[in-house]
Amino acid sequence: MTTWLLYGATGYTGKLIVQKAAERGLRPVLAGRNKEKVQPLAEQLGLEFRIFELNNRTAAHLEGIDLVLHCAGPFEKTSKPMIHACLEAGAHYLDITGEIGVFEYTHSLHEEAQKKNIVLCSGVGFDVIPTDCTALKLKQALPDAIELALGFDSDSGISPGTMKTMVEGLGGGNMIRKDGQLAAVAIGKHQRMIDFGRGPKSAMAIPWGDVATAYYTTGIPNITAWIPTPKAAVKAARFMNVASPLLSSGKVKRPLMKWIERRVKGPDEEERAGSAAYIWGQAKNADGVVKTCRIDTANVYDLTVYGALEVTQRLLSGGYPGGSWTPAALFGPDLLESLPGSGRFEIDSFYPGTAN
Repeated sequence: MTTWLLYGATGYTGKLIVQKAAERGLRPVLAGRNKEKVQPLAEQLGLEFRIFELNNRTAAHLEGIDLVLHCAGPFEKTSKPMIHACLEAGAHYLDITGEIGVFEYTHSLHEEAQKKNIVLCSGVGFDVIPTDCTALKLKQALPDAIELALGFDSDSGISPGTMKTMVEGLGGGNMIRKDGQLAAVAIGKHQRMIDFGRGPKSAMAIPWGDVATAYYTTGIPNITAWIPTPKAAVKAARFMNVASPLLSSGKVKRPLMKWIERRVKGPDEEERAGSAAYIWGQAKNADGVVKTCRIDTANVYDLTVYGALEVTQRLLSGGYPGGSWTPAALFGPDLLESLPGSGRFEIDSFYPGTAN
């Protein structure tokens, strides 16, 4: 019998995953740092629990665990000790990060994970399953693509963990993939009009995880990620480049973190139910052929729940090679279509010299 552990079980997203897992009859071991929060949740659901910190002794707490689903952010701070604990304990590692640095670090451990036949797969939530699967779908449609743009539009609210991650990144600027390498660029520099699925909107490039993951999924050397952003907000974002040293300081971040802990609760079930996500991607080759892909999905947080549990169950079934993988590289682009609330991929084509 396989046993899996969910660390960060009492956070906003972690708790959503735990509740859905219990509804499906799954029995994860719940874990976290705070016994006063973890124990009542575990006892309410009749689940085992473990209390431990993330440090160089974490592996000792993973005895008998086949897989860890890591849901405690900010992942830039929490992922490394858990990844190494999993490698030491012989447990597969999943997380729901969207942070470029985490994806890059996880990928750097590919050979070690291969040798130990352990799967490391970061980004098994909304970050980055929808856009990662869209990237691979476009690569299959246009194998010689040299440019890839990915993005999404959603009215979903925001969780405390996501907002804390955003605060951690204040002053960090934007990141793109250029000629196969990550490149820092000024936030607000890249702007265009995009129809994500609800009509054309002003959009801005952001440092989304796909500039890391989509390269490993597709090999396409030039990648950008986009979200709808009003033109006035793009101008405000450009101001952040000037204010970067101030925004990066602890004096700004610490009070924001405390405010988040007090005030931000995350969207409730009704809010989530009324906020689908619209995924968009576009690939282009050297001849100017363009393929555009769209698909609608469940809202940001519900899709994270569905995606994390689907990947967990598939991986526990066995048969997947060790190493560091993206979700689409492990399971193919159809992973997204299999999730509740997802539609079907629709691809449009443009060929130079035609009227379409």
